Amino acid sequence: MDTSKLFSLAGRRALITGGSRGIGRMIAEGFLAQGARVYISARKAAACDQTAEELSAFGDCVSLPADVSTLEGINALVSAYQAHEDGLDILVNNAGAAWGASYDSFPEQGWDKVVDLNLKTPFFLTQALTPMLKKSATDHWSKVINIASIDGISVNPQETYSYAASKAGLIQLTRRMALRLAEDRIVVSAIAPGAFASDMNRDARDRADEIKERIPAGRIGEPEDMAAAAIYLASRAGDYVMGSTLVVDGGVTHKR
Repeated sequence: MDTSKLFSLAGRRALITGGSRGIGRMIAEGFLAQGARVYISARKAAACDQTAEELSAFGDCVSLPADVSTLEGINALVSAYQAHEDGLDILVNNAGAAWGASYDSFPEQGWDKVVDLNLKTPFFLTQALTPMLKKSATDHWSKVINIASIDGISVNPQETYSYAASKAGLIQLTRRMALRLAEDRIVVSAIAPGAFASDMNRDARDRADEIKERIPAGRIGEPEDMAAAAIYLASRAGDYVMGSTLVVDGGVTHKR
């Protein structure tokens, strides 16, 4: 048994949505460190371009700005990626949104925006890129990694109804897609992060000392924690992990 290359991504091509910041950026940097060529996408072009420029210090990173909350935006991203590559080895569906409001006042806008981006987009973007993922699945399996959340597994006190529902749905969607895409040598899995500092999880970013008291590990997640999980699933090491959701939360889910 040769384990020296189990976690290598050398020669692999990865596309990460929501890659300009937070968890997406953590994963992008990790993939670059393992030898992948990385394409990041984000709605804000300037931020996407700046992050790609900064990450280029670690490897080949290309910015592909796009708004993947609509089918038009999804198709635009696919076309932009196809202008660079004829195949895709790793797709990370990370772009997401959240919305908090009381039960009595929760708006339709807060439902549609979150569910469309968190649940519909991963399905239709993966569907559109499946031919490229299949093309790359020759001497290795291609990978799709959906970024879910522990809020799709257990209930927190915040009134984020559409977010929790969308992430729970994404976990089930991961299982369903995994069964179908295994036929095409594409492995589908998911990660359910806990507290990682980001613009979406501002509590973890701005109140880390308070938040860490609730975490059995005694700290919030670090970039290396997220990168390690994604590298595992994206590499040969994760080939036999199909339809599963890897919880990366420092033990919070078991404490709730």
